[in-house]
Parts: sequence; structure tokens; C-alpha cells
Amino acid sequence: MVAWTPFVAGLAAGLGIALPLGAIGVLILREGVERGIRMAAVAAFAVATVDFAYALVAVVVGERVAQALAEVERIVQLVGAAALTVVVIVGVRDLLRGLDEPAGVAELPVGYGSTFLRFVGLTAINPMTAVYFVALTAGLSQRLAGPGAGTAFAIGVLLGSLAWQMVLALGGGLAGGRMSQRLRIGVSLAGYTIVVGYALRLALGG
Repeated sequence: MVAWTPFVAGLAAGLGIALPLGAIGVLILREGVERGIRMAAVAAFAVATVDFAYALVAVVVGERVAQALAEVERIVQLVGAAALTVVVIVGVRDLLRGLDEPAGVAELPVGYGSTFLRFVGLTAINPMTAVYFVALTAGLSQRLAGPGAGTAFAIGVLLGSLAWQMVLALGGGLAGGRMSQRLRIGVSLAGYTIVVGYALRLALGG
């Protein structure tokens, strides 16, 4: 039987926040379909990095973060909805432009740095991520009290989250490599439709 150490608790927490397929997961899949495994892997690492940062902050300042987020939760929801909408508009525009390109013409490259920052921003504006880790760390306060326990928990979160995000990146990349250009565009449009649904849910306070 595996001991429920702070690291193992972090692994479980990282998987718990990552496994539900939300807007960010859909965008990582789309990144893999459209731009390949490497770019999607950068996006996956960006998301896991934010989860790590939120977990570390929750260990340190816990309840104060929850109180601060509660006061501005509606504003953050609207900002998140707007950000997702912009992502969809820009993405659909680029996809439709691709319809006029001859087969085999590559897109202009998108830098790893810009992709990393884009996914960091999109993940960071979700207040529920911080609330999730604050609630978890409050329940595990005794186990996280020892020297280095909080850091071990946060590293576990990083690895747990990254493991699942990389599954999405790999799945999208492998699927994209076997699709025609028009099929990739169709799949991406379907993904963006789901993201629009998440944006509407945020805008309506869901």
C-alpha cells in the first residue's frame, strides 16, 4: 500500500484538476492537431506550470487567496470568457484562411515562447483552479506542515497535471498527423465550438 505522502497527494490533486476535459484541454488537443506534438507539449507544460504555481501559493497563503478571489470572482469570470472568445475568433480566422492555401503549404511558425505565455495566461485567469488547491491544502494542513511537505505537494501537482496534459498533446498530435487538411480544420472548428460553450458558461456565471 502506497503511503499517502504529500507528494502522492499532490499527484492525485494534479490529476484531479487536469482530468475533467475543459476549455484548456480542448485547446491543447487542437494545438496538437493543428501544430503538432511539440507545440502541444509546450502548451501542456504551460498549463501544468500554472497548476504548480497555484498549488504552491495555496500551501503558503491558503485562506487569504480564497477570500481575495471570492471578492473578484465575477470579474475574473468575465475576463476569462472574453479571453476564450478572442482565442476562438483568432483561431477560426486562421483556420478559414487555411482553406485558400494549396495543400502542403505550411503555416507561418508560431514560437514556443508565445504559445507557452498564451496557455499560461488562459490557465491563470481561471479562479476555480486556485480555489481547488486552497480547499485541498486546507484539508491536508496537518500532512503539509512538515519541512518541505508543501513543496513536495506542489511538485506532485506539477507532475500529475503534466502527465494528463501530455496525453492530450500526444493524442492531438498523433491524430493531426493522420488527417487531411480539411479534416483537421473540421475537428478544430468542432473544438472551438466547445470552447465557445465554456466561454458562454463563464459569461453567464456558470
